[in-house]
Formats: sequence, C-alpha cells, structure tokens
Amino acid sequence: MTDLFPDDEPWVEPVTPGAVILRRFARGCARELLAGIDAVAARAPFRQMQTPGGFTMSVAMTSCGALGWVTDRQGYRYQPRDPQDLQPWPLMPPAFLTLGQQAAESAGFPGFMPDSCLINRYLPGARMALHQDKDERDLRAPIVSVSLGLTARFLFGGLSRRDPVRQIPLEHCDVVVWGGPARLAYHGIMPVRPGEHPLVGGVRYNLTLRQSGKNE
Repeated sequence: MTDLFPDDEPWVEPVTPGAVILRRFARGCARELLAGIDAVAARAPFRQMQTPGGFTMSVAMTSCGALGWVTDRQGYRYQPRDPQDLQPWPLMPPAFLTLGQQAAESAGFPGFMPDSCLINRYLPGARMALHQDKDERDLRAPIVSVSLGLTARFLFGGLSRRDPVRQIPLEHCDVVVWGGPARLAYHGIMPVRPGEHPLVGGVRYNLTLRQSGKNE
C-alpha cells in the first residue's frame, strides 16, 4: 500500500536458483487482496484441518479457485468441492490471479495460470512445519506465495529435509516465487510472533497460488 510504504519501492531479492523474494510487490493491491480474502471466507470459512497422522494444524485454511487443497485422515489432495458443505470452492478473486501472474512473470516464470489458491490464516503462535509442495501434477509451474499482515520468519531449505535451512523475514506485501530447480524445496513458517499491523491487525495471511495441473 502506497500510504503505508510511501518511500519504499519494490525490489527483487534472490534466494537460490529458481527462488526470489519480490519485496513489497503486492503493496499496490493489498486492500483488494484483503477484501478478496473476506469474500472467500464468507463463502468457505477458515478451518483448522487434520493431517493424515491425525494432528490438528495450528494454521486455519480455506481455498478458492477451481480446486481447493485439503488435508484429513485420508491424505493430502486437491478437490473441486469444499468438504464442509460439498459446494464448489469460491471463484478466485481477479486480484489474486492478476498478482500471481505478474509475480511469476517478474520472477522469470511467464505463462503461470493458477487454478487454486490456498489461504492460510496465522494467529500468534501458529506455524507451518517444513514440507514440499508436491501434490500438483505439473511441477513445471512455480509456487507464488503472498504475505499480508504480521511479519513471518520463512524457512527455506533444499531438496532434502536434511539440507541447511535459511530463516528469511517476510513482511506485509512481500511475495516469494519459487520454481525450476527450487520447485520442490522444503519450506515452512516459524511460530508467528504477536503484533499489530495497521491494516490487518494481529493476524498474518498467506496466499499460496498454485497451478495444480489436475484439470489438464
């Protein structure tokens, strides 16, 4: 948002081959993104899902787009309907799609066509364990991850869980894009610290845009 960052222009911060952080990239559409989150959550409320191992995730989630990502005792998967009411997931807000495509192209991945957006809501203390995004059929497409609200400490490692892991601060409107040789890098989020963002309040939201390839 230009009113929050009047003198701070976006810039590109390389992480590793195939992965970059587009600092402040989403600031011009932050209010549209937050309005989109509210609209999606009004149709498909946030919920804390279970892992296949039976653990309840600390992060609350919902989805939009043609497919939504879900997890339960049956496993991780994409499906076209919300398991809570069996209705199609809400349409992906245009601001989500436009930002995802622009971010991917800026990171060197033109032609990105996301069909799913997982929306994560982090309250203080919520975290995301190291994992790979590998439920997509087409691993040629990148992952686009948008941060809104409270600052997070992003964990980014290598292709093996044993590889060294970097802790990278992510602030409001930062966008991370990874693909190519980094597409299956392990990543996660350290427990979010309490705070208050002037636009979002005491919450961190994350938009993860993916091209699942499940409809191809």
